[in-house]
Amino acid sequence: MSPLIWMTLITSLTTSTIIVMISHHWLLTWLSLELNTLSILPIIMRSNHPRTTEAATKYFLIQTTAAALILMASTMNALQTGHWTIMQTSSPLATTTITVAIMMKLAIAPAHLWYPEILQGVTMTTALIISTWQKIAPLTLLYLLINHLSTDTMLLLGLTSALLGGWTGLNQTQTRKIMAFSSISHMGWTITALCLTPSLATLTIITYLTMTTTMFISLATSSSKTLLDLGTSWTHSPILLTTTMLTLLSLAGLPPLTGFMPKLLILKELLTMKLVAFSTVLALTALPNLAFYTRMAYLTTLTTPPNTTNSEYKWRFKTTTSPLIPTSALLTTLALPMTPLLYLIT
Repeated sequence: MSPLIWMTLITSLTTSTIIVMISHHWLLTWLSLELNTLSILPIIMRSNHPRTTEAATKYFLIQTTAAALILMASTMNALQTGHWTIMQTSSPLATTTITVAIMMKLAIAPAHLWYPEILQGVTMTTALIISTWQKIAPLTLLYLLINHLSTDTMLLLGLTSALLGGWTGLNQTQTRKIMAFSSISHMGWTITALCLTPSLATLTIITYLTMTTTMFISLATSSSKTLLDLGTSWTHSPILLTTTMLTLLSLAGLPPLTGFMPKLLILKELLTMKLVAFSTVLALTALPNLAFYTRMAYLTTLTTPPNTTNSEYKWRFKTTTSPLIPTSALLTTLALPMTPLLYLIT
C-alpha cells in the first residue's frame, strides 16, 4: 500500500471518529460512521490472506447493519419529533433500535460473536485499532443517549457482557481471541459505569485503552500469536515479557496495578446505590477473566520451556521495541495512587 493511500485512510479514519464526537445531527453522525467503516476495511485487507478477506467481509456486514439500524431509528425519530438532534431522541422504538445498533458496534453480549473471529483474522496492529479507536464513536453515541435509554436494560447488558466475556475466554489459546473476549468483558464494565456516572465511564475507558494498547504492542513486538508463543518468546526481551505479565495482571484488575482502579470505583458506586446483589455478581464475573489472564502471565514469565524456541532462528533477530511501550506500561501498572486525582478531573 502506497504511503499516500495509507495516509488518506488513517486521516479518514481519524476524522470520521472526531466528527461523530462533535456532531449533534443524526445524518452527519450516520455519514461519519459509514466513512469510518469504509476507512478501516482496506486497513483490514492490507495483508493478502484469505482470513483477512473473511474478516473484512464480516466487519462490513456487521457495521453496515448497525449503521442501517441507526439511520432507520433516526428517521423514525425525525418523523415523530420533527428534528434530527441526537440529544432529543425520545421515541421508545427509536431508542431501542439505536441501543441494538450500538451494542452490535461495540460487540456487547449477546451481539458479540462476530468480534473474536474478526480479531483473529487480522494483524496485531489492526486488532489494536479495532479494539481501541473503533470503540470511541459508538461510545460517544452512548454518552449522548444514556439519559433516554433504559437503565435496567443497560445494566443487564453490561452484566451479560462481563459474564460471557469471561466465560468464553477460558478455553482460548489464541492471544487475539483472548484479547477480544477481554474487550467484551471490559465493555460490560464500561456500560455499567456509564449508567452510574459519565465521569466514571470516561476514567474506565481511558484505563481500558491504555492497558489494551500496551498489551497489543507487547504481543506484536514479541510476535506472540498463541499461548505457546508466550512461553517461548522470553529470549526476545526479558524486560518486555515482564511488562507483558504486569499488563496482564493489570487487565485482570489486581491491586496495586492500574486496572484495579475502575473496578473498585464502579463497585463502590453500585454499593452506594444499594445494588448489592448486582455488584456481587459483577465482581464474581471478574474471576473467569482473572483465570485466563493468570494463565497467560504464568506462561509468559513464570515457566521456562524445555526448548529455547520453536523456530531455530527466532532468538537471533533484534527486537525493535515501540517507543510507546515505556509510557503506556507505566500508566498501565503504576497509576493507582493517582486514583483521587483522575476521578476528580474526569
